[in-house]
Amino acid sequence: MKSSFLKLSRPALNGIANALDAGRLSLPVSSVAICGYVVDGSLPEVMTELNQLYEQGMAIGHIAYMLRLLAAERAQSQAQQDQVDLVWTGPEVPGSESRDTGIVVRELFSSAQSSVLISSFSVDQGPKGHALFRPLAQRMDANPDLQVRMFLNVKRKYQDPTPASILLRQFAETFRNHVWPGQRLPEVFHDPRAMLMTGESNACLHAKCVVVDEARLLITSANFSEAAHERNIEAGVLMTDKVVARAIRSQFEMLVAQEALKRVPGL
Repeated sequence: MKSSFLKLSRPALNGIANALDAGRLSLPVSSVAICGYVVDGSLPEVMTELNQLYEQGMAIGHIAYMLRLLAAERAQSQAQQDQVDLVWTGPEVPGSESRDTGIVVRELFSSAQSSVLISSFSVDQGPKGHALFRPLAQRMDANPDLQVRMFLNVKRKYQDPTPASILLRQFAETFRNHVWPGQRLPEVFHDPRAMLMTGESNACLHAKCVVVDEARLLITSANFSEAAHERNIEAGVLMTDKVVARAIRSQFEMLVAQEALKRVPGL
């Protein structure tokens, strides 16, 4: 059975609770007495449920306390919703409250104080790659305490017999020369399964996310490419939630500790 109290607004819940505590409402309550606190069609249900709780032996103070708990939970839920933003790349939708992917990423990088985690399936090279990572590279060069870890997909071309050690060396050289524009280099990790020759056990690092200072988190469909940040249709969510941010970072860190993800030599 769904409680009629769930239909009430926070002000209504608090109003009834305060009135019960102050003695302005007595139980059993009448429709005339409660109509000043419940102004919609749920009045009969609310009146019935209040009276039933009272008849079952629930004290007036306990009923007021329960109503305040519901109001507090409603407030907390709203606060959590306010901490989540839609992040979007692509044609603008009239009336949309989404934020632009490229702008959000630059803001995250520019605000970083202690740590940044980046995961991406692919990254741009050349001027486009430099432009994407320049805000973070500048932040790293200015703040020696800022730790940056990147988790990137390093793969071999189909049926390419080149040893994994050589492919990783080539990737590191490309990253240093054509991707990263700063003096200090981030730590870069990869999934060794993407280097395997056998299709049955082959896998890729496909996650796309950014975690900043274990407090803010972007989960997105967008890779770190100019097209994904500026032109493609991409969707993501930006959250300010320490619990979720730490949980995502912990997932990656545990995989590193278990050597399921390994450091790219030279980075």
